[in-house]
Amino acid sequence: MTAVAVAGVGETAARSPRRWPFRMSPIRVFAPVVVFVAVLASWSLVSHVLLDPQSRFLLPAPEQVVAKGLLDPMARSTIVTALWSTVQVALVGLIIAIVLGVAFAVIMSQARWAEYSLYPYAVVLQTIPILAVVPLFGFWFGYEFSSRVIVCVMVSLFPVITNTLFGLKSVAPAEHDLFTLHGAGRGQRLLKLQLPSALPAMISGFKISGGMAIIGSIVADFFFRQGEPGIGRMIDVYRQQLATEELLTALLLSSLVGLILFWLFDFLARRVDHAHGLRRDA
Repeated sequence: MTAVAVAGVGETAARSPRRWPFRMSPIRVFAPVVVFVAVLASWSLVSHVLLDPQSRFLLPAPEQVVAKGLLDPMARSTIVTALWSTVQVALVGLIIAIVLGVAFAVIMSQARWAEYSLYPYAVVLQTIPILAVVPLFGFWFGYEFSSRVIVCVMVSLFPVITNTLFGLKSVAPAEHDLFTLHGAGRGQRLLKLQLPSALPAMISGFKISGGMAIIGSIVADFFFRQGEPGIGRMIDVYRQQLATEELLTALLLSSLVGLILFWLFDFLARRVDHAHGLRRDA
């Protein structure tokens, strides 16, 4: 009877399809492409048909944006150089925000008094109007790289804290009881139970913070007009010059960087989900 049951379980496991974290259904590729084509078609329709010829410089057609913003060597070089400066600031700020956010969330998850003491200030950090404090950072820390990084950290820190804390506190009580039964200490419980269980929520916070770090870097570039120019300063220059093609190119490339960061964290989330699935099957 037992042998039959074991054999049945083995046959079921053999028949169960292996789950691959990299498999992508056709709809995940086809649907965004359809939307992209529809947006380009609508954009072209507005530029070529709906807008008055004298006002078409306000929204040039997609082919004009590509020709002047990407294919022109001088414009492309200027935009790419400024974008790289912005990306560097955003990546450094994002890494610092992740380290600090995870550390604060871990501290708050270990003691109620720590959560009650620190979490309100995390909320305050999120509600401070960034446009009001950016000039102050320039006065206090100068207008170079470090001040821009501080702006990025301030903008992107809160999602990391909240999502990590949520994940750390969402462990099932039964799993905590199992660790207590085996005499696990606080450190073992954190490293082997809470942090692995919190990884999906943590990565969700990283996804949000990645895009916000790009925004924070652009805002800092826009206000800090000293040092190496970033994409925020170039956007302001193109706005003053009514260079709409270059302006749209800078905006689209900035959005593309944020999208790439989102995809990277989404890929990481899929790997984590796949690993959790394999552990559950084992």
